Amino acid sequence: MPDPKRIEDAGSHLGAVARRRAPGRRGHRLAAGLIALAAGAAAASGALPAGARPDTPASRRPVAQPAVVRVTAQDLRRIVRAAAGQVVLINVWATWCEPCRQEFPDLLELRRALARRGFDLVLVSADFDNQLPQVRSFLARQGVDFTTYLKAEGDAAFIDGLDHAWSGSLPATFVYDRSGTLRDFWEGRATYDGLLAQVNKVLGP
Repeated sequence: MPDPKRIEDAGSHLGAVARRRAPGRRGHRLAAGLIALAAGAAAASGALPAGARPDTPASRRPVAQPAVVRVTAQDLRRIVRAAAGQVVLINVWATWCEPCRQEFPDLLELRRALARRGFDLVLVSADFDNQLPQVRSFLARQGVDFTTYLKAEGDAAFIDGLDHAWSGSLPATFVYDRSGTLRDFWEGRATYDGLLAQVNKVLGP
């Protein structure tokens, strides 16, 4: 687990989930899988959270809206296996999650910096299906020109399908080594320097 000082905010959740640590088991279990009402309302309206900052610097040029493919946790595991030989970072985010929006440019910068070293970034939106136009618009404004993904199953199956230790907080980040083994996981926003340091541990020299 990375240094907690790198984790700035995990204030958004995939659900109004009450999780309890089960005796003798690692991580948490999902007690309810409904999307948080406040998050749903923000998503349904397309409005930014209170205090949200614009997600696009004036200098960034929008690109054509990228492909967004619906995936389950099992699909993501297949994507990681298919990327054998590469270090894969999966980031689960949402347009209604302000820490996710703040972290997004750093993830893209990380992809540019490490692409030649065998690094792949997989972005998975936890937005509602009917928010797909907003997801595509956000991605275009961020300059994303590669395929990204949209969660296509219920919260319980998706959360536990990736890692039982995940509470459902967003953003959530999973780092897999070149053999497809999960090497690190954390919840909340990380800085660029923190992301780079953690991924470099897995990439090696």
